[in-house]
Amino acid sequence: MKIRVATYNIHKGVSSFRSTPRVLALKKAIGAFDADVVFLQEVQGRHDRYQARYGEKVRSPHHHWPEKAQHEFFAGENLHAAYGMNAVYDHGHHGNALLSGFPISNQNNHDVSDHAYEQRGILHCVLETASGNVHCYVVHLGLFEGSRRRQTDLLINCVQDSARDGEPVIIAGDFNDWRNTLSDCLRAKLGVVEVFDELERPSRLGTRIGDMVRSAAGREKRLVPARTFPAALPWFRLDRIYVRGFQVEHAEVLHGPQWARLSDHAPIVANLQLT
Repeated sequence: MKIRVATYNIHKGVSSFRSTPRVLALKKAIGAFDADVVFLQEVQGRHDRYQARYGEKVRSPHHHWPEKAQHEFFAGENLHAAYGMNAVYDHGHHGNALLSGFPISNQNNHDVSDHAYEQRGILHCVLETASGNVHCYVVHLGLFEGSRRRQTDLLINCVQDSARDGEPVIIAGDFNDWRNTLSDCLRAKLGVVEVFDELERPSRLGTRIGDMVRSAAGREKRLVPARTFPAALPWFRLDRIYVRGFQVEHAEVLHGPQWARLSDHAPIVANLQLT
């Protein structure tokens, strides 16, 4: 069975500059992924101020804000949707979401907030596919390294408790792990691979020379995720897709001016084959 997946931090559905709504354009972009499963972060479940200014009753032709929650608006009539509310404030709330072409048989949102100033969560969904259950975890980790390490421990416990006996797993989202300090632990504890681990990607001369030096010294090739932030010219490696029980056939980052107008993060899409 083949599954196409994508992960995208949508910046609450507003542009990085001037915070103007991009919800209509985002829906088209998400549809263009042609993905079976989409992992979304910073999804606005409710925002009364944007609703009052740009809502359907206002009829703003360029900066439309739907009456539905964003995950429901993106899902439309064809996809199943789940939402995990993380950050709550007087005028609304936002969190993680999963859009799926497969039925969602179960969902749980795990609060992994490490302090009062950052509300973070892990949304776990079980998908019913023709080949059996697939466990999906939508992740958005904190800005501080110590918090991310503790949140990763909670993620590992969550996966070990819920996806036992080697069941297929997809973990995707915004890890904020710009120094790539978490991947080795996830690989060791959960038996996952990151989708770019097994793929040959174009690399800069310095990286190729580094790989040659490591090979000559008998060391393994360095595994690094793709660059996804900022979307206009990605440099930091913040967003990831980890899988278990799948062969990775293709993975790419979608970036450039058209994506920079939608969010500060670039999305990742990957084609997977269930093994």
